[in-house]
Amino acid sequence: MKIGIPKGLLYCRYYPFIKKFLLELGVEFIVSEDTNKTILNNGVKYSVDEACLPIKIFHGHVVSLVGKCDLIIIPRIMSIRKKEFICPKFCGIPEMIKNSIPNLPKITELPIDISSPKSLYNWCRYIGKYVGAKSGDIKRAYYRAIITQKNFKTGIEDNEYKINIGLLGHPYNVYDNFVNMNLVKKLHGFGVGVVTEEVVEEQEIEDEINKLFKRPFWSFARNAYGAAGNFYKNKKVDGIIYISSFACGIDSVVVELIKNRIEDFPLLILKVDEQTGEAGFSTRIEAFVDMIERRKKIENNISKLG
Repeated sequence: MKIGIPKGLLYCRYYPFIKKFLLELGVEFIVSEDTNKTILNNGVKYSVDEACLPIKIFHGHVVSLVGKCDLIIIPRIMSIRKKEFICPKFCGIPEMIKNSIPNLPKITELPIDISSPKSLYNWCRYIGKYVGAKSGDIKRAYYRAIITQKNFKTGIEDNEYKINIGLLGHPYNVYDNFVNMNLVKKLHGFGVGVVTEEVVEEQEIEDEINKLFKRPFWSFARNAYGAAGNFYKNKKVDGIIYISSFACGIDSVVVELIKNRIEDFPLLILKVDEQTGEAGFSTRIEAFVDMIERRKKIENNISKLG
Protein backbone atom coordinates (compact mmCIF):
# COMPACT_ATOMS: atom_id res chain seq x y z
CA MET A 1 0.00 0.00 0.00
CA LYS A 2 1.44 3.34 -1.08
CA ILE A 3 -0.18 6.75 -0.67
CA GLY A 4 0.42 9.68 -3.01
CA ILE A 5 0.54 13.28 -1.76
CA PRO A 6 0.26 16.08 -4.35
CA LYS A 7 2.61 18.97 -3.57
CA GLY A 8 0.05 21.64 -4.40
CA LEU A 9 -2.50 23.95 -2.76
CA LEU A 10 -2.15 23.84 1.05
CA TYR A 11 0.58 21.20 1.10
CA CYS A 12 2.98 24.04 1.94
CA ARG A 13 1.13 24.67 5.19
CA TYR A 14 0.03 21.22 6.36
CA TYR A 15 2.61 18.75 5.06
CA PRO A 16 4.19 18.21 8.52
CA PHE A 17 0.88 16.84 9.80
CA ILE A 18 0.10 14.38 7.03
CA LYS A 19 3.67 13.14 6.65
CA LYS A 20 4.03 12.57 10.41
CA PHE A 21 0.67 10.79 10.55
CA LEU A 22 1.61 8.39 7.77
CA LEU A 23 5.11 7.81 9.16
CA GLU A 24 3.66 6.92 12.57
CA LEU A 25 1.37 4.37 10.91
CA GLY A 26 4.29 2.91 8.99
CA VAL A 27 2.60 3.65 5.66
CA GLU A 28 4.73 4.13 2.57
CA PHE A 29 4.02 7.38 0.75
CA ILE A 30 5.28 9.37 -2.20
CA VAL A 31 5.18 13.14 -2.63
CA SER A 32 4.99 14.65 -6.09
CA GLU A 33 7.99 16.70 -7.18
CA ASP A 34 8.20 20.47 -6.99
CA THR A 35 5.99 22.34 -9.44
CA ASN A 36 7.63 22.51 -12.86
CA LYS A 37 6.73 23.08 -16.51
CA THR A 38 5.60 19.48 -17.05
CA ILE A 39 3.29 19.60 -14.06
CA LEU A 40 1.86 22.92 -15.26
CA ASN A 41 1.30 21.61 -18.79
CA ASN A 42 -0.46 18.49 -17.52
CA GLY A 43 -2.57 20.61 -15.21
CA VAL A 44 -3.66 22.85 -18.06
CA LYS A 45 -4.40 19.78 -20.18
CA TYR A 46 -6.59 17.99 -17.66
CA SER A 47 -8.38 20.80 -15.81
CA VAL A 48 -11.22 23.00 -17.00
CA ASP A 49 -10.29 26.26 -18.71
CA GLU A 50 -12.03 28.35 -16.05
CA ALA A 51 -9.88 26.99 -13.21
CA CYS A 52 -7.33 29.28 -11.58
CA LEU A 53 -3.62 28.55 -11.83
CA PRO A 54 -3.27 26.84 -8.40
CA ILE A 55 -6.11 24.43 -9.24
CA LYS A 56 -4.57 23.65 -12.62
CA ILE A 57 -1.21 23.03 -11.00
CA PHE A 58 -2.83 20.73 -8.43
CA HIS A 59 -4.28 18.69 -11.30
CA GLY A 60 -0.77 18.42 -12.71
CA HIS A 61 0.58 17.14 -9.40
CA VAL A 62 -2.15 14.50 -9.28
CA VAL A 63 -1.38 13.41 -12.86
CA SER A 64 2.27 12.94 -11.88
CA LEU A 65 1.21 10.45 -9.17
CA VAL A 66 -1.06 8.30 -11.34
CA GLY A 67 0.37 4.78 -11.66
CA LYS A 68 2.76 5.29 -8.73
CA CYS A 69 0.46 4.77 -5.74
CA ASP A 70 -2.74 3.09 -4.53
CA LEU A 71 -4.42 6.12 -2.96
CA ILE A 72 -4.03 9.84 -3.67
CA ILE A 73 -4.86 12.36 -0.97
CA ILE A 74 -7.18 15.04 -2.35
CA PRO A 75 -7.81 17.61 0.41
CA ARG A 76 -11.48 18.61 0.44
CA ILE A 77 -10.74 21.29 3.05
CA MET A 78 -13.88 23.18 3.99
CA SER A 79 -12.56 25.45 6.71
CA ILE A 80 -9.37 26.31 8.59
CA ARG A 81 -10.97 28.70 11.09
CA LYS A 82 -14.31 28.57 12.88
CA LYS A 83 -17.18 30.31 11.11
CA GLU A 84 -15.00 30.97 8.05
CA PHE A 85 -14.35 29.16 4.78
CA ILE A 86 -11.55 28.98 2.27
CA CYS A 87 -11.60 28.90 -1.52
CA PRO A 88 -14.88 27.32 -2.73
CA LYS A 89 -12.97 25.24 -5.28
CA PHE A 90 -11.58 23.18 -2.39
CA CYS A 91 -15.11 21.97 -1.70
CA GLY A 92 -15.45 20.36 -5.10
CA ILE A 93 -11.90 19.45 -5.99
CA PRO A 94 -12.34 15.65 -5.65
CA GLU A 95 -15.14 15.80 -8.23
CA MET A 96 -13.03 17.99 -10.50
CA ILE A 97 -10.17 15.49 -10.29
CA LYS A 98 -12.39 12.41 -10.82
CA ASN A 99 -14.04 13.89 -13.89
CA SER A 100 -10.87 15.23 -15.48
CA ILE A 101 -8.03 12.75 -14.98
CA PRO A 102 -8.22 9.19 -16.39
CA ASN A 103 -6.92 5.99 -14.77
CA LEU A 104 -7.00 7.41 -11.26
CA PRO A 105 -6.40 5.17 -8.27
CA LYS A 106 -8.69 5.64 -5.27
CA ILE A 107 -8.75 9.22 -3.96
CA THR A 108 -9.81 10.70 -0.63
CA GLU A 109 -13.14 12.52 -0.71
CA LEU A 110 -14.09 13.07 2.93
CA PRO A 111 -14.49 16.76 3.85
CA ILE A 112 -12.08 18.23 6.43
CA ASP A 113 -12.74 21.08 8.82
CA ILE A 114 -9.26 21.80 10.17
CA SER A 115 -10.70 24.09 12.84
CA SER A 116 -12.58 21.10 14.30
CA PRO A 117 -10.48 18.43 16.09
CA LYS A 118 -13.35 15.96 15.67
CA SER A 119 -13.51 16.50 11.91
CA LEU A 120 -9.73 16.25 11.53
CA TYR A 121 -9.60 13.06 13.61
CA ASN A 122 -12.43 11.50 11.59
CA TRP A 123 -10.47 12.24 8.42
CA CYS A 124 -7.36 10.59 9.89
CA ARG A 125 -9.43 7.58 10.95
CA TYR A 126 -10.79 7.38 7.40
CA ILE A 127 -7.22 7.20 6.06
CA GLY A 128 -6.08 4.84 8.81
CA LYS A 129 -8.92 2.37 8.28
CA TYR A 130 -8.21 2.34 4.55
CA VAL A 131 -4.60 1.26 5.15
CA GLY A 132 -5.65 -1.32 7.73
CA ALA A 133 -4.36 0.44 10.86
CA LYS A 134 -5.77 -0.33 14.32
CA SER A 135 -7.83 2.28 16.16
CA GLY A 136 -5.22 2.74 18.89
CA ASP A 137 -2.45 3.25 16.34
CA ILE A 138 -4.56 5.78 14.44
CA LYS A 139 -5.25 7.79 17.60
CA ARG A 140 -1.60 7.78 18.64
CA ALA A 141 -0.45 8.80 15.15
CA TYR A 142 -3.04 11.58 15.09
CA TYR A 143 -1.89 13.16 18.35
CA ARG A 144 1.76 12.95 17.39
CA ALA A 145 0.97 14.57 14.04
CA ILE A 146 -0.89 17.37 15.86
CA ILE A 147 2.19 18.10 17.97
CA THR A 148 4.41 18.12 14.88
CA GLN A 149 2.09 20.55 13.11
CA LYS A 150 1.92 22.89 16.11
CA ASN A 151 5.72 23.05 16.21
CA PHE A 152 5.87 23.93 12.51
CA LYS A 153 6.31 27.63 11.83
CA THR A 154 5.84 29.26 8.45
CA GLY A 155 6.44 32.78 7.29
CA ILE A 156 9.28 35.07 6.27
CA GLU A 157 10.52 38.02 8.32
CA ASP A 158 13.70 39.55 6.94
CA ASN A 159 15.43 42.03 9.23
CA GLU A 160 18.75 42.74 7.54
CA TYR A 161 17.50 44.84 4.61
CA LYS A 162 17.06 48.62 4.38
CA ILE A 163 13.90 48.15 2.30
CA ASN A 164 11.23 45.58 3.18
CA ILE A 165 8.15 44.55 1.25
CA GLY A 166 5.07 42.79 2.58
CA LEU A 167 4.33 39.74 0.42
CA LEU A 168 0.66 38.74 0.50
CA GLY A 169 -1.60 36.29 -1.30
CA HIS A 170 -2.90 32.78 -0.95
CA PRO A 171 -0.16 30.67 0.68
CA TYR A 172 0.16 28.36 -2.32
CA ASN A 173 0.99 31.40 -4.47
CA VAL A 174 3.39 32.89 -1.95
CA TYR A 175 5.35 29.68 -1.30
CA ASP A 176 5.36 27.92 -4.68
CA ASN A 177 8.50 29.27 -6.32
CA PHE A 178 7.42 28.10 -9.77
CA VAL A 179 4.11 29.95 -9.54
CA ASN A 180 5.66 33.19 -8.29
CA MET A 181 8.81 32.79 -10.42
CA ASN A 182 11.15 32.84 -7.43
CA LEU A 183 9.78 36.18 -6.29
CA VAL A 184 11.46 36.12 -2.87
CA LYS A 185 14.82 35.35 -4.47
CA LYS A 186 14.28 38.17 -6.99
CA LEU A 187 13.49 40.66 -4.23
CA HIS A 188 16.55 39.61 -2.26
CA GLY A 189 18.56 40.11 -5.44
CA PHE A 190 17.30 43.70 -5.57
CA GLY A 191 18.39 44.19 -1.97
CA VAL A 192 14.86 44.01 -0.63
CA GLY A 193 13.65 42.04 2.39
CA VAL A 194 10.36 40.16 2.59
CA VAL A 195 7.75 39.98 5.34
CA THR A 196 4.71 37.68 5.08
CA GLU A 197 1.35 37.64 6.84
CA GLU A 198 2.36 34.95 9.33
CA VAL A 199 4.44 37.45 11.34
CA VAL A 200 1.30 39.43 12.20
CA GLU A 201 -0.31 38.36 15.47
CA GLU A 202 -3.83 36.95 15.37
CA GLN A 203 -5.19 39.77 17.52
CA GLU A 204 -3.59 42.37 15.26
CA ILE A 205 -5.39 40.86 12.26
CA GLU A 206 -8.63 40.80 14.24
CA ASP A 207 -8.21 44.48 15.13
CA GLU A 208 -8.06 45.34 11.43
CA ILE A 209 -11.02 43.13 10.54
CA ASN A 210 -13.15 44.83 13.18
CA LYS A 211 -12.81 48.09 11.22
CA LEU A 212 -14.76 46.63 8.30
CA PHE A 213 -18.50 47.10 7.94
CA LYS A 214 -18.86 43.34 7.43
CA ARG A 215 -16.44 40.56 8.29
CA PRO A 216 -15.11 38.55 5.32
CA PHE A 217 -16.05 34.89 5.62
CA TRP A 218 -13.09 33.74 3.50
CA SER A 219 -10.07 33.03 5.73
CA PHE A 220 -7.51 33.95 3.07
CA ALA A 221 -9.20 37.30 2.49
CA ARG A 222 -9.30 37.96 6.24
CA ASN A 223 -5.61 37.18 6.69
CA ALA A 224 -4.45 39.24 3.71
CA TYR A 225 -6.55 42.28 4.59
CA GLY A 226 -5.60 42.13 8.26
CA ALA A 227 -1.89 41.81 7.48
CA ALA A 228 -1.98 44.63 4.90
CA GLY A 229 -3.72 46.96 7.33
CA ASN A 230 -1.25 46.12 10.07
CA PHE A 231 1.75 46.61 7.77
CA TYR A 232 0.40 50.01 6.79
CA LYS A 233 -0.55 51.17 10.28
CA ASN A 234 2.72 50.17 11.94
CA LYS A 235 4.97 50.92 8.93
CA LYS A 236 6.46 47.44 9.16
CA VAL A 237 7.21 47.48 5.44
CA ASP A 238 7.86 50.05 2.72
CA GLY A 239 5.38 48.59 0.24
CA ILE A 240 3.16 45.58 -0.42
CA ILE A 241 3.14 43.03 -3.23
CA TYR A 242 -0.03 40.96 -3.62
CA ILE A 243 0.24 37.81 -5.73
CA SER A 244 -3.15 37.13 -7.27
CA SER A 245 -4.37 34.25 -9.39
CA PHE A 246 -6.12 35.37 -12.56
CA ALA A 247 -9.89 34.78 -12.29
CA CYS A 248 -9.80 34.41 -8.49
CA GLY A 249 -13.01 35.89 -7.13
CA ILE A 250 -11.74 36.15 -3.56
CA ASP A 251 -8.65 38.07 -4.67
CA SER A 252 -10.72 40.54 -6.68
CA VAL A 253 -12.62 41.48 -3.53
CA VAL A 254 -9.76 41.58 -1.04
CA VAL A 255 -7.52 43.65 -3.32
CA GLU A 256 -10.13 46.42 -3.44
CA LEU A 257 -10.51 46.29 0.35
CA ILE A 258 -6.75 46.58 0.76
CA LYS A 259 -6.56 49.54 -1.63
CA ASN A 260 -9.18 51.39 0.39
CA ARG A 261 -7.39 50.63 3.66
CA ILE A 262 -3.83 51.63 2.71
CA GLU A 263 -4.70 54.64 0.54
CA ASP A 264 -1.58 55.82 -1.36
CA PHE A 265 0.80 53.32 0.24
CA PRO A 266 2.87 51.51 -2.45
CA LEU A 267 1.00 48.43 -3.68
CA LEU A 268 1.81 46.13 -6.60
CA ILE A 269 -0.68 43.50 -7.79
CA LEU A 270 0.99 40.63 -9.63
CA LYS A 271 -1.54 38.45 -11.44
CA VAL A 272 -0.36 34.98 -12.41
CA ASP A 273 -1.70 32.39 -14.81
CA GLU A 274 -0.20 29.83 -17.19
CA GLN A 275 0.59 32.57 -19.72
CA THR A 276 2.55 34.85 -17.37
CA GLY A 277 6.00 35.63 -18.75
CA GLU A 278 8.99 35.95 -16.45
CA ALA A 279 10.52 38.92 -18.31
CA GLY A 280 7.51 41.17 -17.81
CA PHE A 281 7.12 39.88 -14.27
CA SER A 282 10.68 40.85 -13.36
CA THR A 283 10.40 44.25 -15.04
CA ARG A 284 7.36 45.18 -12.97
CA ILE A 285 9.05 44.09 -9.74
CA GLU A 286 12.20 46.08 -10.54
CA ALA A 287 10.16 49.19 -11.37
CA PHE A 288 8.23 48.83 -8.11
CA VAL A 289 11.43 48.53 -6.08
CA ASP A 290 12.89 51.59 -7.87
CA MET A 291 9.79 53.59 -7.01
CA ILE A 292 10.03 52.64 -3.33
CA GLU A 293 13.73 53.57 -3.25
CA ARG A 294 12.96 57.02 -4.72
CA ARG A 295 10.10 57.48 -2.29
CA LYS A 296 12.33 56.69 0.69
CA LYS A 297 15.01 59.12 -0.51
CA ILE A 298 12.45 61.91 -0.82
CA GLU A 299 11.06 61.17 2.65
CA ASN A 300 14.55 61.13 4.15
CA ASN A 301 15.39 64.49 2.56
CA ILE A 302 12.35 66.28 3.94
CA SER A 303 13.27 68.36 6.97
CA LYS A 304 11.47 67.41 10.15
CA LEU A 305 11.38 71.13 11.00
CA GLY A 306 9.28 71.91 7.93
